[in-house]
Amino acid sequence: MRVLGIETSCDETGVAIYDTDRGLLADALYSQVAMHAEFGGVVPELASRDHTRRLLPLIQQVLDEAGMARTELEAIAYTAGPGLVGALMVGASTAHGLARALGIPVLGVHHMEGHLMAPMLEASPPAFPFVALLVSGGHTQLVEVQGLGRYRLLGESVDDAAGEAFDKTAKMLGLAYPGGPQVARLAETGDPGRFRFPRPMTDRPGLDFSFSGLKTHTLTTLRQLERDGELDEQARADVARAFEEAVVETLVIKCRRALDDTGLKRLVMAGGVSANTRLRERLAHEAGKRNARVYYPRGRFCTDNGAMIALAGALRLLAGERDEVGSMKAVPRWPMETLAAPAGG
Repeated sequence: MRVLGIETSCDETGVAIYDTDRGLLADALYSQVAMHAEFGGVVPELASRDHTRRLLPLIQQVLDEAGMARTELEAIAYTAGPGLVGALMVGASTAHGLARALGIPVLGVHHMEGHLMAPMLEASPPAFPFVALLVSGGHTQLVEVQGLGRYRLLGESVDDAAGEAFDKTAKMLGLAYPGGPQVARLAETGDPGRFRFPRPMTDRPGLDFSFSGLKTHTLTTLRQLERDGELDEQARADVARAFEEAVVETLVIKCRRALDDTGLKRLVMAGGVSANTRLRERLAHEAGKRNARVYYPRGRFCTDNGAMIALAGALRLLAGERDEVGSMKAVPRWPMETLAAPAGG
């Protein structure tokens, strides 16, 4: 089955074609980062309008790269949620309109299930079951995954997601949006021994996360340095290093607990923050001590992309799932644990 995947949940327009026999045939991505950077974050109305401008040309681009005509598509998958409702509507309406014109099935896909399946695009994909760390600007979750649609939420953030905390810390440090890569880059020159920030919620049982207090601690430290006249470039780098170390160690501690609690030996990491080099290194080291293995997608598939939606959609479409004609979905808030396994799955 040749599936066109469409991702428009936030500030990136992603399109891809996935063939269930041959794998990924083509993918293209347009990032709106430069447009939103001057505002320090995503402006929903601007995001929706830009998706409208970019989507059809990107669809034609991947068709050309795959050497296909539109009539050779056999199904369409699109991100139905969670995300910005206006942005979701652009993808949903385009997918349903094109599917109706071509007479092929169409299916709305859960954005985080797409991230969860992204490591399956690699040459050595993980097998079920596994523990998944989904860590992005909007989500920080640990999930036990027994199969497609068979999810048990182990823990999640009770306030800011890890990616959101990175973005807000970047703003405190005067860094550009998006903040995660900027903070990580600045942290490379930081002194790891100057500050030690708290590892929130690691001193108690459980697998939930909280990064709001860490964000406040970072702000308090910066203000104290400023009052003392010590907030120079090196101090900013030292704060960035302490913040990154705290987030990374917190995530590692919780992943270690999740592996121990479930007895599983495979850990999947996905979402934008999964591209963080320090996090990858620490998780690989921790997993190695437990004879476990960490899986994650290549860099360009860590952030939002059409390939993960095409793949996740293909798996459910093969099982017979599809939207009813004219019933496009745009669900801004959609807990992943409400998903069900495909019939017979």
